[in-house]
Amino acid sequence: MQPSDKNKLKMFTRRATILSGGMMLLSSALIGRMYYLQVTSRSQYELLAEQNRISMRLLAPKRGEILDRYGRAIATSTTDYRVNVIPEETEGLQETLKTLGEYVPISASDNERIVKAAAKQRSFLPISVANNLDWKTFSNVNVNMPDLPGIQPDVGTSRFYPERELAAHLIGYVGSVSEQELNGDPLLELPEFKIGKNGIEKVLDEKLRGSAGNTKVEVNVLGRVIRELSRQDSISGDDVRLTIDLDIQKFAANRVRDESAAIIVMDVHSGELLGMASTPSFDPNDFNGGISQKKWDSLRGDIRKPLINKAVSGQYSPWSTFKMIVALAALEEGIITAEDTKFCNSRYRIGNRIAHCWNKNGHGHINVIQALSQSCDVYFYDLALEVGIEKIHDMAARFGLGERFNIGIMSEARGINPNNEWKMGNQGVRWQGGDTANVGIGQGFVSTTPLQLAVMGARLVNGGMAVKPKIFFNDEEHETVHENMGISPENLRIVLQGMEDVYNHPRGTAFPYRSRNKDYKLGGKTGTTQVTRISTAERQEGVRKNEEKEWIERDHALFVGYGPVEAPKYSVAVLVEHGGGGSSVASPIARDMLEFLLDRDKEKEIEIPGQEV
Repeated sequence: MQPSDKNKLKMFTRRATILSGGMMLLSSALIGRMYYLQVTSRSQYELLAEQNRISMRLLAPKRGEILDRYGRAIATSTTDYRVNVIPEETEGLQETLKTLGEYVPISASDNERIVKAAAKQRSFLPISVANNLDWKTFSNVNVNMPDLPGIQPDVGTSRFYPERELAAHLIGYVGSVSEQELNGDPLLELPEFKIGKNGIEKVLDEKLRGSAGNTKVEVNVLGRVIRELSRQDSISGDDVRLTIDLDIQKFAANRVRDESAAIIVMDVHSGELLGMASTPSFDPNDFNGGISQKKWDSLRGDIRKPLINKAVSGQYSPWSTFKMIVALAALEEGIITAEDTKFCNSRYRIGNRIAHCWNKNGHGHINVIQALSQSCDVYFYDLALEVGIEKIHDMAARFGLGERFNIGIMSEARGINPNNEWKMGNQGVRWQGGDTANVGIGQGFVSTTPLQLAVMGARLVNGGMAVKPKIFFNDEEHETVHENMGISPENLRIVLQGMEDVYNHPRGTAFPYRSRNKDYKLGGKTGTTQVTRISTAERQEGVRKNEEKEWIERDHALFVGYGPVEAPKYSVAVLVEHGGGGSSVASPIARDMLEFLLDRDKEKEIEIPGQEV
């Protein structure tokens, strides 16, 4: 063998040895790795494999219903067929959405929303793609699941308001959870999970929301559910029952449908709110799926403010509806009696200015009952100055003016029940006599809400009991005994006589609009709130009628009514923004409302079970 051949043999042998050693080393590493995976880390990888095979899913609870006093649904839930996507289970999010788009319409804005959500939240959390699908579309998605990795068809519930605009301001609406509202609760991260955003839906959100459940399911490699392994059902939210009567609510809302208005109907003994309408309104169903920008801009831009609950959030000068408070303060202090009179010639000097009565011919010599029924301004200018602002303030407070009742309604305004302390604190100057005269006829600094006026009316006519408004129905509290405010029954009788004469005396401001039913009488008080000041020149030339003015310049019409006079049951407060006169506009609305209530009560009395009517 040649030396060169020996060298080649040695080199081959050495290389073969190295190669064999390397193969043995690799084999040892592979065997070691296999031992590590199959023996040492067996439990860990069994768990991971199990997690790939087993899927845990959160079950959203059904939201509790909001019902009227008789159990009729105002807010409920309906079946919702929807589709979600789980980003980490897709082969490519955009590719999956493109394929899904063959079965479910996905707009460019929805596509952008989904992509943004995927970038922000954890990849294993589902993202809503589409909801409120019809059964055909939903079935089509399920049939094509093998081509849709990461897509998760789901059957849930969606909030639905069957009465639509009827009680929207009171009930509110639900909406998607914002980033600011996330608090670590995984329930809030579920797609299409909604929480209360406004009204009672928001006030009682946790009560209505319920508790989440969960289900453990076995899935194949495509993510399709093979079988359910275990399940813990969710717990539905609690139902909420209101004192509202849908029939009364409908009548009230329909009566002022074309106005910018509010009506409150209250039981004068229990304080239960039977109706609370604010118009114009909105459809809360629009917010459930995300309101369009066009509709939102339309609601916000409407001069009649459909998004504001005028019944509790609107603050208005009460004008002549406040005169009962001034009269009662004077009677309680012994400043006047029912027989004492004052003279009205339509003019009254307050400091350096002349104030006028609405009746340009004056009312002549009148007593407090006549002053109330004929709404004489001069009488109450003078009476307020005699009583003083502190006594007026105290009496107004006893009747709920300037008070926030905190009954569970959002955005409830307090109004203003002014006095010297209030003016010093808010304007830094002392109270003046002219301020008192203005408050005497319900203008100046004083402001109230329709709810406060309804409460005031209830306390006046129920014998001076400090009834408080209630919106949540409770059988046990239906006959709650309220505190007696300690006001003289005789003085209350005098004031109520004035309110009765408003409708029933020929010189009463609402006499033309008195009850058309001869079986009962109604009582109340008109109020007309000036929106623009009347100048001296205008007064001399003749004040323009409301119908001659632009809508925004017309007076607000107010009325506080009750019935029946013989045994009061209901207090009604009516506000019509820029409606015109309280007597010609608001009082007939109150009359119609009270007649509806009392006629219905009469019908119920004669409908005896088991007998023909």
